[in-house]
Amino acid sequence: MAFDIEMIKKVYAEMADKVGSARELLGKPLTLTEKILYAHLADTLPAQPHGRGQSYVNFNPDRVAMQDATAQMALLQFMQAGKDKVAVPATAHADHLIQAKEGAKTDLPAAEITNKEVYDFLSSVSNKYGIGFWKPGAGIIHQVVLENYAFPGGMMIGTDSHTVNAGGLGMVAVGVGGADAVDVMAGMPWELKFPKLIGIKLTGKLNGWAAPKDIILKVAGLLTVKGGTGCIVEYFGEGAQSISCTGKGTICNMGAEIGATTSTFGYDASMERYLKATNRMDVAEAANQIKEHLTADPEVYADPEKYFDQVIEINLSELEPHINGPFSPDKATPISKMREVAEQNGYPLKVEVGLIGSCTNSSYEDIARSASVAKQAAEKNLKAKAEFSITPGSEQVRYTIDRDGLINTFNQIGGKVFANACGPCIGMWAREGADKKEKNTIVHSFNRNFAKRADGNPNTHAFVASPEMVTALAIAGDLGFNPITDTLINENGEAVKLDPPTGDELPVKGFAVENNGYQKPATDGSGIEITVNEKSERLQLLTPFAPWNGENITGAKLLIKAEGKCTTDHISMAGPWLRYRGHLDNISNNMLIGAVNAFNHETNKVKNQLTGEYGEVPATQRAYKAAGVPTVVVGDHNYGEGSSREHAAMEPRHLGVRVVLVKSFARIHETNLKKQGMLGLTFTNEADYDKIMEDDTFNFLDLDQFAPEKPLSLELVHADGSKEVITANHTYNEQQIAWFKAGSALNLIKQQK
Repeated sequence: MAFDIEMIKKVYAEMADKVGSARELLGKPLTLTEKILYAHLADTLPAQPHGRGQSYVNFNPDRVAMQDATAQMALLQFMQAGKDKVAVPATAHADHLIQAKEGAKTDLPAAEITNKEVYDFLSSVSNKYGIGFWKPGAGIIHQVVLENYAFPGGMMIGTDSHTVNAGGLGMVAVGVGGADAVDVMAGMPWELKFPKLIGIKLTGKLNGWAAPKDIILKVAGLLTVKGGTGCIVEYFGEGAQSISCTGKGTICNMGAEIGATTSTFGYDASMERYLKATNRMDVAEAANQIKEHLTADPEVYADPEKYFDQVIEINLSELEPHINGPFSPDKATPISKMREVAEQNGYPLKVEVGLIGSCTNSSYEDIARSASVAKQAAEKNLKAKAEFSITPGSEQVRYTIDRDGLINTFNQIGGKVFANACGPCIGMWAREGADKKEKNTIVHSFNRNFAKRADGNPNTHAFVASPEMVTALAIAGDLGFNPITDTLINENGEAVKLDPPTGDELPVKGFAVENNGYQKPATDGSGIEITVNEKSERLQLLTPFAPWNGENITGAKLLIKAEGKCTTDHISMAGPWLRYRGHLDNISNNMLIGAVNAFNHETNKVKNQLTGEYGEVPATQRAYKAAGVPTVVVGDHNYGEGSSREHAAMEPRHLGVRVVLVKSFARIHETNLKKQGMLGLTFTNEADYDKIMEDDTFNFLDLDQFAPEKPLSLELVHADGSKEVITANHTYNEQQIAWFKAGSALNLIKQQK
């Protein structure tokens, strides 16, 4: 039986009436996205339809999920909310802090020792407040959610940008910052700007070497890393129905890389099969009773241009496998063009490492298809030219593939199995030699490939592909190898060709697991005490941020003008810094150390206007804070792209940054800034970015009149004494302005309590 089945049945019992009322309000057939959104409104049905891309709307998600790197800060905040128990089903998953080094048998026990303080904290807090806890080794949050919690037509939020993975099972699942999760766990509604809708029609059927991953690699190339911002992507068509449930999850998972709020698919036979295979027959039966409400109305898919803001059509029968990268997940290249593109751009053609798995591609089907390629290599007397590793998505998947002999198949080509955790995908990879910073190429089936992300080496060219393509490239050791057309020379000197991969969608013998790693919370947690050692380097109780004094911010200095791509990895790096995710002051020592200073084109080197000297960004900001001087961070387009980590907002807030002024924001980061009581502003005229000088001082002229839809005026005072006024836009509504005035959204919750 499924977790929280009564909650799911309640959602389904109310779905028909809510969808009917929404259809009457909108006066038209509904997309699946609209059905789910309107069925989860926190408030009564409005008099007029919510404006796409305009209306801020309150929703009641069905559940919350948190991974350990973000759960620490989220739960430290929840402890301040004064609640006895979470208001909705919630889970925490220990998956981010396990370093990939030797292999699962060594790495997992080492992590349990190294991270014991954090794991004990998460276990006890979860136990106290009614939160399910998935222990280290249980698996990656998104795979575990898909296997246990996701359900068609539901809505969930999670403190990780790849929460969107659950769209593969027909949910509207959205990545958020920890403060949003705290709101929902505290019984408050969750606010989201009503999204625009992108419809992607899939025709035909995948064949040969093409995989579900190639669909989202193609889409990323079409829409770029910001093309889906403010939108929900809904996939449909005969091609969509031909894809497995976990294949759908892969597509939705990497939808985070186009900036989409989330992605989803309508309920179909593949989802029913997956629910039954994962011991959720009760959910499948309940979904079948209302399946017409778990997909769009027929008229929508018949004439999508009428109902979506943008429509893209992809013929899967003609789709060529893609490789995306390096350094950006939207740099899409068909496999047939890869050698040419690599040679033109000077990418190293030798593949040093191939890595498969992660939350994006760690299903049974993914592993089985990759294993079929590895099996061929062994049979055809080929040896892998590159290192090769496998990261299972959950203990259930790992146990099952081991039982079915797939791990042994990988061992035959020298494969190394890492723990059921995020590992190299998020920089938790102790890659030997990475400190030498040599130019090299790796290929993986993950979702992101920003510089330094996997191994900390800025010269590692990371490319994203399907797991079966990664396996082929690792065997060939050549980025330009095209398994569709090319041959390889085996150990006998013979030319051999790899056949297209094959693999079962679901295990023929069914899934199996001995210990899934789940800790059920105490029925009554009132007697559980949560203690944090004041001398701890890993955990720190939070102190509320100061409220706004109601006055204009004046005399603010420029901390850094970031040039080009500035993701949350640049603002708050992962990797070795993950150990400090529960200690705000310690992790603040990585604030913006990866951002490129527009004035000297260097990282972690900015001018201190108080001394005229150059220093590291965090140290410079601490000097401003000590002197009581407010500061401003200036950025480029899509600032805060990538992970949902709210540390990228909390660190500047903690160290005294007052304003982030950019050309445009990534959705989650903008919300995180607002939640923490920061001012997140955009240039009214993007060309004003060029007016910002290294020694500038900022004076707000009308912040004391802060109001929705009212631009703010800033006076720039240059080093020579000259002045000019620029304007900045914002998207704050009345509720969000109240967060700013209170000092943070959490402060406001406590006031209201």
